[in-house]
Amino acid sequence: MSRRIDIELTSRAPDGSWTWRAAGARQPRGTLAQDLAPAAASAGDVLRVEVETGLDGIEVVAIIPARAERDSHHRGEVLEVLAAPRTGPDVSVTLAPGSRRRRDDDDRPRRDGAGRRPPKGRPRGETGDDHGRAAGRTERGAPRRQGRPAGPPGEEHEGGRGRPAPARRERRPTVSAAHRNALLAELRPEQLPVAEQLLRGGIPAVRQAIEEQNTRAKERGGAPANAEPILAMAEQLLPAVNLASWKDRATSAQSAGRELRLRELRAVVTASRTVNLDEEGRALAKNLQETLDRRVTSLREEWEQRITTALDEGRVLDALRITARAPEAGTRCPAELAVRLADAAGAAMTADLEADQWLALLAAVTDSPVRRTVKPVGLPAGPEVHGAALNAAGLVPELAKLLGLRVPPPPPRRTVTRRPALSRAGDGGRAAGP
Repeated sequence: MSRRIDIELTSRAPDGSWTWRAAGARQPRGTLAQDLAPAAASAGDVLRVEVETGLDGIEVVAIIPARAERDSHHRGEVLEVLAAPRTGPDVSVTLAPGSRRRRDDDDRPRRDGAGRRPPKGRPRGETGDDHGRAAGRTERGAPRRQGRPAGPPGEEHEGGRGRPAPARRERRPTVSAAHRNALLAELRPEQLPVAEQLLRGGIPAVRQAIEEQNTRAKERGGAPANAEPILAMAEQLLPAVNLASWKDRATSAQSAGRELRLRELRAVVTASRTVNLDEEGRALAKNLQETLDRRVTSLREEWEQRITTALDEGRVLDALRITARAPEAGTRCPAELAVRLADAAGAAMTADLEADQWLALLAAVTDSPVRRTVKPVGLPAGPEVHGAALNAAGLVPELAKLLGLRVPPPPPRRTVTRRPALSRAGDGGRAAGP
């Protein structure tokens, strides 16, 4: 992308080109081609130019003429804007004598029926048809749907009464750019384009930018850029760029607090192990790890408390369903609580229980982590219960005893086979032990 800057001509080379620097500063600096420089140019002149920044540096592509020169060049090319003639309204409205326009609370006109005028000689609203239409309309003049109650008072609505407002979508916190900006401010001018590409997509983005620049240079007839030193510079800048990007994510996650999703917080903590941290980064990583541990511990304790409360109140079905929805994938139910839950579930599954209740308990048991230790007391009569118990006998082994079947063995233990080590020189070519 091109941009405009002011440059100051410093000296002229024997081949006719000029060296320049930014007006009033030492950096950036570069070379101006002879065909672009003005004929009467001299050292110390300040020119307005258009430049393009590439991986090789800053290149001047055009000289922008002064304002007076541009005004004289475009003088006499003024366009006259002719406005359209103002006319009167295309539609005129005349109200009948003695009639008036009724308005609602929102100051909108209301029409009665389908916009037809009532029969002559009858006042508006006295006919049975008009009265029926008026009774079936709401304040805004739209027909009310039957059987749809209005929302309770004090409830937020959108677009009218009786329609609840949509739930707010959870918004992700905005990631700060303070550390990345500080890093870019410390780099040299030739390092800035490489660092910007690293921030966009790492080393693959740098390679793609080099290919695009070489393609443009080939179209213009120029020489392609040497990719090796540019990639070496990118490899040197990559650790600092990754650290600055992670610090911005970490500070944003720290400032978000409880509003940050647990999966996003875990992603930031996991990413800290892939960058070379400094003192500030290690302090941030430690703080985020402690925050993650506290939130995970709080969720696990709340989950266990819900199971305990359900068992204390005799709600065995709810306790089984809660165990199937653990807060984390690797969360395990404590041993004492698991034994208590399994005993309560087995005692609740009796032969005197209703078939639908027994099947609901069976479905919750098969989804819970204590299914292999549950011992049902009995089976209600009925083919539906018998078929469900037969299908679940592999998950709940005690059901096989009630059905008179052979108890299925536990699943086999997974074994990891190791490959034999390669033969080393000096042992006669024999392979090493397993």
